[in-house]
Amino acid sequence: MNDKGNATTGAAMLLGVLLAFGLGLLGYQLTGGLEHFRGATERVVTVKGLAEREVPADTAIWPIRFDAASDDLEALYATLERQSGQVAAFLREAGFGADAISQSAPAITDRRAQGYGNPNAQDLRYAGNATVTVYTQDVEKVRESMRRLTELGRQGIAISGQDYGSRTEFLYTGLNDLKPAMIEEATRNAREVAARFAEDSESRLGKIRTANQGLFSIQDRDSNTPHIKKVRVVSTIEYYLVD
Repeated sequence: MNDKGNATTGAAMLLGVLLAFGLGLLGYQLTGGLEHFRGATERVVTVKGLAEREVPADTAIWPIRFDAASDDLEALYATLERQSGQVAAFLREAGFGADAISQSAPAITDRRAQGYGNPNAQDLRYAGNATVTVYTQDVEKVRESMRRLTELGRQGIAISGQDYGSRTEFLYTGLNDLKPAMIEEATRNAREVAARFAEDSESRLGKIRTANQGLFSIQDRDSNTPHIKKVRVVSTIEYYLVD
């Protein structure tokens, strides 16, 4: 009886060992298969697609700043007021409507009240400036009128140079109309690059894994043509590669 029981126990232990070994082998094979599957599905290529457009500006902001100086403060205010009227008249004669023209209040500096320099060396005590600004969608009319500013100089108006505060701005506001076509172009260009890479690596191009549209930028084409804008977007796309 004991021999029979021992034989049964031994057979059961052997069966357990074989079962454990089989399960372990199956688990190893499944793990290897999953790792191979993961490696196959995660073979990717990351590419960038570029789209660019050159477009004309559709809005202009043109500040015309002019300076004057005097020892008589009241006379200086009168001069700046008169010159503001002359500049506004020049702009109306050029074809700009009253709704496109705005005038700033004069800015006056008392040179002798400054905390630096030699106050006695100043020829005229008060210096002032004023600005008349045009805001319009007629960009070409602004460019044409800018070439005629010498007419104001002949009237005795000292036009200031275009520094940061009085620089003419040309803007493009139609970006939303360009976005769909440019995104499509950037995506198409990215796919062409990815397809060439897949071909070189003897693979096939799979689906998109991730996509980043990128930011649109609007810049002057160059420093001499600020009225022509370059619109640019770069999309970054990650594709799966399939054997």
